[in-house]
Amino acid sequence: MAITLIKGGTVVSSTGRSKQDVLIDGQTIAAVLDPSDTSLAADLTERADTVVDATGKYVIPGGIDAHTHMEMPFGGTFASDTFETGTRAAAWGGTTTIIDFAVQNKGGSVKDAIEQWHQKAAGECAIDYAFHQILGDINEQSLIDLRSLAAEGVTSFKMFTAYPGVFYSTDDQIFRAMQVAAEEGLLPMMHAENGPVIDVIAEQLVKEGKTSPYYHGIARPWEMEEEATHRTIMLSRVAHSPVYIVHVTAKQAMRQVQAARADGHLVFGESCPQYLYQSLEEQLGAPGFEGAKYVCSPPLRSKEEGHQEDLWMALRTDALSVVATDHCPFCMKQKQMGANDFRKIPNGMGLVEHRMDLMYQGTVNGRISLERFVDITSTGPARIFGLYGRKGVIAPGADGDVVVYDPNGSTTIGINDTHHMNLDYSNFEGWHIDGHVDTVLSRGKVVVDETGYVGTKGDGEFVACKPSQMIG
Repeated sequence: MAITLIKGGTVVSSTGRSKQDVLIDGQTIAAVLDPSDTSLAADLTERADTVVDATGKYVIPGGIDAHTHMEMPFGGTFASDTFETGTRAAAWGGTTTIIDFAVQNKGGSVKDAIEQWHQKAAGECAIDYAFHQILGDINEQSLIDLRSLAAEGVTSFKMFTAYPGVFYSTDDQIFRAMQVAAEEGLLPMMHAENGPVIDVIAEQLVKEGKTSPYYHGIARPWEMEEEATHRTIMLSRVAHSPVYIVHVTAKQAMRQVQAARADGHLVFGESCPQYLYQSLEEQLGAPGFEGAKYVCSPPLRSKEEGHQEDLWMALRTDALSVVATDHCPFCMKQKQMGANDFRKIPNGMGLVEHRMDLMYQGTVNGRISLERFVDITSTGPARIFGLYGRKGVIAPGADGDVVVYDPNGSTTIGINDTHHMNLDYSNFEGWHIDGHVDTVLSRGKVVVDETGYVGTKGDGEFVACKPSQMIG
């Protein structure tokens, strides 16, 4: 087995930072060493097959993107990234594990969905991957199947209060699934928007001739996110179940999460980079059809209303626990499906490559500490989704998923199509980052170095999740 030594860097964890060297034996971290022992350092340097010089750089656990949709079917098309292209782009950006969503559609089975996603991903991924389950049809059989998920290494599942006729679940269906979750130690995840009301608003806007991408945001007001967030938290309380609210965008919805956590309820909140940096006015309201690039659900919120500031505060104080991407990219040809009706624009943005850089910029801007950066991009999702110990930490026994990040480097996102996602534009085109991903190791193998991507298709393996380490 190959021995890799990462030396001279500052190891950053969710709880602190210190000058340490990292020794990886094969696929696993063997030791985290004090570099002041110069004789040992010299000996290991001589014996190592690969030495990575991290002098002046941060050494952090590989990123975990807990919310991606590779090849996801949506509105008559599919997300443009395959498991091969999407995970390769993730590796470029310092993410070494994704958790994707296996989709049970109306009339389909949970077990078939998991098997289908295994078939899509096996042998294709550049980095490791795990799965959540989407419940698109909650019935007696799917509730029975839900009880077998943990044995499949899938310990979380997602439900929707949005998209009537596609993924929407009623309150009683959600409640029954949450009761099963409480009994089986599973973690329900909620897309929390009031879909039926949103559909009424959207229909009325289109009848008024308001069809541009901007009105996607107008049709999905923050009140509909706050209402559904509150409602699903209350359902989880009665069901004695934890709940994880995906892609929180509005400060009012965030405060529902914050209040429940303060009251001792097991609620976790996730947000995404687009909601921290971008807005209804500037991006969705871009001239012509440019705003279609930024159509996602829930939508970008008004900068004038202060949502972005409050979301950063929530990440800083742990009112929100995770930053994921909801990576679900569609090329402009696909977005054109909604050229005359914003309701037909495929919902999703491409961000799996840029999340780590964008969140590191938050440390440069004084929004979050380095330790918090590591927590919300790696350690936190590892704990919440039952991967911690193997993922999300630089410690003996953990997988050798390590990123060497240069705070003195720089990155310009997407300029001249230099991103690596299967997407014909970048949602952060031209944005400057005061830092750079230098080296990425996935289970001890260097997959990105100074020359670029050096991994291969199939490097990644399925990782079975355990019950959440945050819910007992």
